[in-house]
Amino acid sequence: MDSKHMIDNSETASCRNVLALFNKHSGTGFRSSELFKSLRSSWDNSPEINLAYQESKSIEDGRFKVRQAIASGVDTIIVVGGDGMVNSIGSQLVGTDVKLTVLPAGSGNGFAHHFDIPTQMEKAAKALRHGRLIKVDVGYINDHPFFVTTSLAWDADLVDGFEKSPMRGVAPYIFAGIYKYFTYEPQKYTLIVDGKEKVIERPLLLTIANLSEYGGGAKIAPNAHADDGQMWLVAVPHMEAYELLPKLRRLFDGSINKIPELETFS
Repeated sequence: MDSKHMIDNSETASCRNVLALFNKHSGTGFRSSELFKSLRSSWDNSPEINLAYQESKSIEDGRFKVRQAIASGVDTIIVVGGDGMVNSIGSQLVGTDVKLTVLPAGSGNGFAHHFDIPTQMEKAAKALRHGRLIKVDVGYINDHPFFVTTSLAWDADLVDGFEKSPMRGVAPYIFAGIYKYFTYEPQKYTLIVDGKEKVIERPLLLTIANLSEYGGGAKIAPNAHADDGQMWLVAVPHMEAYELLPKLRRLFDGSINKIPELETFS
């Protein structure tokens, strides 16, 4: 994937052999009939497109099926899932010419929100069918690629709590965040930023962002761009709950940069 994917509202990208890879347990779930109907009306109505469907039953299963698809000549992968699936499937496409496009079906859908991809499946399918091709930067943590954000402090604990929850959707994120806030133990981080050592004392949030959103409308890096060759490092110091709560709205209205204690590096 020479770091590229498809988004909407421009020249049509060339797609012939297409695999729709779906995780039916993403987010709060979706009906397979809804997926088939959406893709049939926008993608599977042309004799020029050979569209196939496969279910991703696990991270490794999805990666294996993508590698098989690449070997068989597929030129476009449609990921039907959330940001976790974008990362796991996208990791197999880096360095290839295979295109990635996303029908958002996860809990947060930060990737889709960044690119204004509709979250309603049929609308997303129509928009992406006539999308344009762009390159997207890829970040790496211990040789593992990521496309949206990666977290290191309380924000990482929150994600860990969410992943252990049997529920999906936005509500489990909120519950995990509250629980992890009271159990998280702040620590000092020493990072190398642009070749220079940077010490960040006891952050509450410490996120490396390639795109603007965590997901669910939470804009952690409003000025992030997908193809500028830069990552954003966003740090918010630990604070008491009474200090934190009034500032949370800025995470959702795009004004997080106005939090006085915030540190950002790009």
